[in-house]
Amino acid sequence: MRQTSEGKLDGQVKIGVIGLGRMGQHHCRVYSNQKDARLVGVYDIDTHTTKDTAEKYEVEGYSRLEDLLDQVDALTIATPTPTHYAIASQCLERRIHVLLEKPVTDNIKDAEALTSLADNCGSVCLIGHIERFNPAYVELKKVLDRSSVIAINFRRLSPYRVSNTDVDVVLDLMVHDLDLAYDITGRDPEFTYANGLMPFSSSLDHVVAQLFFANGPLVTLTASRVTEQKIRSVDVTCEDCFIEVDFMNKSISIHRGSTGEFLGKTRNGVSYHQESIIERILVPNTEPLSAEIRSFLECIKQNRPPRVSIHDGLKALRMAQNISMLASEQLNQFSINSLLPDRVAAH
Repeated sequence: MRQTSEGKLDGQVKIGVIGLGRMGQHHCRVYSNQKDARLVGVYDIDTHTTKDTAEKYEVEGYSRLEDLLDQVDALTIATPTPTHYAIASQCLERRIHVLLEKPVTDNIKDAEALTSLADNCGSVCLIGHIERFNPAYVELKKVLDRSSVIAINFRRLSPYRVSNTDVDVVLDLMVHDLDLAYDITGRDPEFTYANGLMPFSSSLDHVVAQLFFANGPLVTLTASRVTEQKIRSVDVTCEDCFIEVDFMNKSISIHRGSTGEFLGKTRNGVSYHQESIIERILVPNTEPLSAEIRSFLECIKQNRPPRVSIHDGLKALRMAQNISMLASEQLNQFSINSLLPDRVAAH
């Protein structure tokens, strides 16, 4: 690519993808359809996966990571979280632009070192907190600009068999909503409480946390990988309305002017009737990953900071690790797992 006098880049961005699991495959798919980018190579420690993916997208499959780094302007890193620091630091030292899947790393020390490196190298480093690019969240932010928020309730639930278990549920799932909570409030919480359970593994599988902010809002977060239904939602209680957001189905409902009354007894008990005005917000049917990758490419070409910076990723990681610590301490203190049914505890 050619760099202009303003620091912007002309031509297609040469892209590589490191890590070809579920998310890495999605990144390859989206990059292959971008007019401003050209997928030039892929790498995974599984050589068969590398070969199959390279053939599918008609690109080079590399057996050595260093050889791929020599060929690209930018990379997606979609490898297991414990490998993020080692791989991302190599890329940033070469001044390669990086889209790093969340969480930024699995520990604060590495995240701080990576943040310092990103600040000094001048490359774009976007952290893959993908919900920031979900059109339902983008529209929610517009609604909240006109509302006074009292409480926020996030729920991010998944079945265990399809969950990522290389980190606990806070780093795997709740970290998304911690990033959104910080983006909405713009502040660190005054107090944090958390409780959790480990019914299916040796790390936290189900965690409920509450964040208390001076003068509000009260933020409640539930993350679980032990439910039999996948849910990605947030409910927001405001002074003049109640907002329901479904991130998966990309829908927003706003309830206003609710009234209710008991209508009297029937054969089935007391009848209750409730009425309210419900607004349905039009949400564009945009794929969040496509929006995230387009934003990443625009930042590279226009030499501007990303919507989700590595500093944002570090803030979310700090909150996540604090919640994991608090939930683990509560679990050890009260031995909650001993109260679980034998069939669950023995899973």
